[in-house]
Amino acid sequence: MGLNKTPSSNRVHIGFFGKRNSGKSSMVNAVTGQDLAVVSDIKGTTTDPVYKAMELLPLGPVVIIDTPGIDDEGALGELRVKKSRQVLNKTDVAVLVIDSRYGKAREDEELIALFEKKKINYIIAWNKADLLEREWPAAEKEIFVSANTGQGIDGLKEKIVAMASTEEPARQIVGDLISPSDFVVLVTPIDKAAPKGRLILPQQQTIRDILDAGAAAIVVKDSEYRQTLEKLGERPSLVITDSQVFDKVSANTPEGIFLTSFSIIFARYKGNLEIAVKGARALETLQEEDVVLISEGCTHHRQCEDIGTVKLPRWIKDYTKKRLDFRFTSGTEFPEDLSEYKMIVHCGGCMLNEREMKYRLKCAEDQNVPITNYGILIAYMKGILERSIAMFPDL
Repeated sequence: MGLNKTPSSNRVHIGFFGKRNSGKSSMVNAVTGQDLAVVSDIKGTTTDPVYKAMELLPLGPVVIIDTPGIDDEGALGELRVKKSRQVLNKTDVAVLVIDSRYGKAREDEELIALFEKKKINYIIAWNKADLLEREWPAAEKEIFVSANTGQGIDGLKEKIVAMASTEEPARQIVGDLISPSDFVVLVTPIDKAAPKGRLILPQQQTIRDILDAGAAAIVVKDSEYRQTLEKLGERPSLVITDSQVFDKVSANTPEGIFLTSFSIIFARYKGNLEIAVKGARALETLQEEDVVLISEGCTHHRQCEDIGTVKLPRWIKDYTKKRLDFRFTSGTEFPEDLSEYKMIVHCGGCMLNEREMKYRLKCAEDQNVPITNYGILIAYMKGILERSIAMFPDL
């Protein structure tokens, strides 16, 4: 997969923050070498976070985020500030842009406190340094720059790269669970909800991970799965299925073959499998009229049999025999106050980067709200959760 095809969820997210007219958008354009953001002397030109996937050498694939001013005013301004704060949940490296002629404002200090609270690596870019009569010494996390003249921009990029670089090896989706020359069968239903002419992102990424491990990926629809197993000639080392056909695939998979789902392997990939397995058991504690949040990390056109808004609520009601109040969020929307919810059911998070997924899990943990994901909950309700996590002995 080329750099320009790297999914946003696998890219380093670099957010530019600051007050209105501090020069955030000009800074974004200077760092990227492109006119990505609209620049104007009018305060509040950037009204919504602007995302751009690109390559920042020598770092590689990144997402650059230009945010609205953190000091915006009025009812609409408050919404824009809220959106800027939400961007923090997915930011790996933050650049705080300050007009060097005026120094830090209260809003800047509040942002720095948020960076430190959320453990986000940050750089203070003292912009418009070309307009200063003289510069004063910059601390380790600071640099004097001018988006107008290009002064210090290369140094800023070097600091960003240094903060974003990590010595941790990239995690594998399933590559560490299989051996070269293994067969892995992927069961991918093609129904009305499937994207026309392509596979969904988790399926694409899993196939690539299997190939990188030197194994063979055999992709089949659920309607042809049983026949395919019979024709293989040898048992696959692993079967991965879409959660919606979990019970059907389980019934057709002989004992002794590891079986799991895309949701489960991505929960492990994002580092939240144990939390999600524990969260599924909260289904037994739900009472009449309890509020359940179903949250998706992406936005998409809802189908008549959409899994998040239609199928899951129906299955949960059938399982619990309770009247429950379901609420729904999608995309970047995730409530800060979770006190009204008795349980959260989240999608696999394939469109969210690791930092944002961990933020949502931490919110739930801090507020003592059980959280699980689609595939794990479905496996639990179908009575096959133990089998679907058998390949992870640490659980």
